[in-house]
Formats: sequence, structure tokens, C-alpha cells
Amino acid sequence: MPRSWEQLQIHYRPDVPDVPDAGVLLLPGGRSDGLAPPRRANLPALRMALFARALRRPLPRAVVASVRYRHRGWNGARADPVTDARAALDELAELVPGAPLLLVGHSMGARAALAAAGRPSVVGVVALAPWCPPGDPVDQLDGRRVLVLHDAADRVTSAALAWEFAHRAAAAGAVVEAVLMTRGGHTMVRGARDWHRLTAEFAATVLGGAKAPGSWPPP
Repeated sequence: MPRSWEQLQIHYRPDVPDVPDAGVLLLPGGRSDGLAPPRRANLPALRMALFARALRRPLPRAVVASVRYRHRGWNGARADPVTDARAALDELAELVPGAPLLLVGHSMGARAALAAAGRPSVVGVVALAPWCPPGDPVDQLDGRRVLVLHDAADRVTSAALAWEFAHRAAAAGAVVEAVLMTRGGHTMVRGARDWHRLTAEFAATVLGGAKAPGSWPPP
């Protein structure tokens, strides 16, 4: 096992393939503010563990991991989850040198994933019910493939703001696909299979080097 693996800021790890061909970093949700560290057993992390399970089947040679945040919150201009995501990405890139990386984030974690996607090794982002405040930067997504999944009934984060972000990202050069989910709300519990399936299919396409399934908005 590579020595650097123990230094990764992650809390979930499968067996490391002998020759990994890709890396996936999962970013759980959190809070707008909160300096306390998240508990090791917490619902946002457990929710993302289900996505990890769904991803391992189509990506048997990928390293799938979840970031372990130092703080529970975004914390304004500190943007703590972005710092954590970038540190974890650097460590993951050392573990899978030269391999493409995919970010999969939920809520606050999706915001952090979108913000951290400028790392050269990152080829795509899956944003699950993302928190997308107006004015968040999009230039870092140029050339990346982005999948946005959101339920309009979500009462925690705004699907309308997510679509606005998706429009701006596409204008900045991202290849964007957005799917309006018919159920799941913010927790993605109802209809979870659909959220898992779409994420896994997108990951297999992006990390497998196949042509993106499409762009959004449609022509």
C-alpha cells in the first residue's frame, strides 16, 4: 500500500487496485457555518457511502474515496470544504498518478466540488442537489464535464439557482448535463436508485473516455 495513502484526508477507502486507472473523490454535505469537526459516523457521509458502492461496480479499477472535512461548515470566505477538497485531490493524484479524477459532491459538498474542479487532473464533476449561491465562480470548469442532478421540490437548496449556475458554467466552456429529478428532495432517499444510477453512468462515461452523453441545455 502506498505510504501516501495514510496521509489522505479521506474516511472511506476500498481495496486499492494494483494499477488504478482513475480516482473518484466524494464530498458529503454539511452546513453553511460550523467550525466543529463532523462526527465520524454522520448521515451526510453515510449517504455518500451508498454512492461509493454504486460507483465501484462500473469502475472496478478506480480508487473511490470520501473527503474528511476538518469543519462541518462552509464558513463564509474561509470556504473550508474547498481547502479540504484540494488537499485530498492532491493526495489522490499522488495515489493514481496521471489518472483522471472525478468529483462527486452533495449540497455543500457539491459547491466545494465545483469550486475545486480546476485541478488539472479533474475531468468531471457530479453535483447532487448543489448549493449554488449567485455569483459563485465558473471559469475553473472550462473543459470539464459536469452533471447536475436536482429535484425542484428540494427545500434546502435551490434547483433554480443550480440551473442558473449550469448555464453560466456552460457559457464558460464546461460540457454540462442537467437532469431534473422527479423525487428525492434534498436527502435523495426517495428514488435513490435513480440518483445512484445516473451518477454511476456519468462516471463510467467520463472516466472511461467515451463521448459525453450530451450537453445542456439541449439544442
